[in-house]
Amino acid sequence: MSIPIQTGSGGPMSEKFQISNIPITCHAWNHDRTKVALSLNNNEVNIYKRDGNKWDLEETLKGHDLRVTDIDWGVKTNRIVTCSADRNAYVWTQESDGKWTPTLVLLRIHRAATCVRWAPEENKFAVGSGARLISVCYFEKENNWWVSKHIKKPITSTITSISWHPNNVLLAAGSTDFKIRVFSAWVKDIEPRPTSTPWGSKMPMGNLMTEFSNSSGGGGFVNSVRFSPDGNKIAWCGHDSSISVVDSSKDMALSNLKTEHLPFTTVCWVSNQSIVAAGYGACPMLYSLDSDKLNFVTQIDIQQKKAAGSLSAMNKFKNLDRTNQEDTSDTSLQTVHQNTITGLAVYEGSPDKANAVSTVGADSQLVIWNFKSLEQSVANLRIS
Repeated sequence: MSIPIQTGSGGPMSEKFQISNIPITCHAWNHDRTKVALSLNNNEVNIYKRDGNKWDLEETLKGHDLRVTDIDWGVKTNRIVTCSADRNAYVWTQESDGKWTPTLVLLRIHRAATCVRWAPEENKFAVGSGARLISVCYFEKENNWWVSKHIKKPITSTITSISWHPNNVLLAAGSTDFKIRVFSAWVKDIEPRPTSTPWGSKMPMGNLMTEFSNSSGGGGFVNSVRFSPDGNKIAWCGHDSSISVVDSSKDMALSNLKTEHLPFTTVCWVSNQSIVAAGYGACPMLYSLDSDKLNFVTQIDIQQKKAAGSLSAMNKFKNLDRTNQEDTSDTSLQTVHQNTITGLAVYEGSPDKANAVSTVGADSQLVIWNFKSLEQSVANLRIS
């Protein structure tokens, strides 16, 4: 299967790829961004490889019984981990012949798995679920299988998003009980004792380090949560159209911004001071943290509305009536994405400054946004 590429479709800084006509649930990149794994709202994972100006379907990973809910691709080990509504996770390992071999991971949960992330060292991963717990999974060499340990208290609702601290130990989780929690996910069997951090010093497995509420201004489900590259801050977005940042290095200083946009579904740090958020509004937004205050910078998707033409309104309707056609000129959004953005990831750059991000959406589009071109287009853009 070949996928054509359209460049510059959202202004000078985007590359747009139409994958199919089925919504994309989630996506993840390999280490050099030559391949992408994504799920088209079903129980399979498709791996595409870039070949010049097109993408080719390289392989389809089949193993889950129900819809795949999240994917993460380890950049160090080249292993893919997936989770699904079937309550299972798979670790996929590429063999010498290029084929992917799945290993089932028993999460020991009785509700759907909702999100999965490799730890930075990729010696373990965490899975959030609707079972009001987090499964921290690691490989046990003695028995040659993946085992899981549970983080339960004080979680009271579905885990919607998780994010690892750069120290490979702390784990942030957002949930539908309006809470953002930071836990210790230290597995003493496979890693050394952690050192103290601004989030706390006592780190036995499952220990609650700190907790925040997304209840300001009415509150809402926490849709996405992310640690900053330096590990000192956490950003999250809520279903109440809010975006928030807390800074542990400044006595847990909290900045909350209630936006006028439709709710965001995902957030991503592009530097230690800047965040991209996207969601139901189909347009990525850039925010910056200045003097501990979160501020809106710009829309990343800069669109120019098409000219209406030289016909008057009366002549336009006369022509439509004569040709018996329906007017569809205003049905498309003035954005690249034509539906909800469901995923957001760093595409290019260093951990503390991204040069490009990628988005996927319910419109089955994969879009790569280049910040270098964006800086040329927006004079007041501040990435750092």
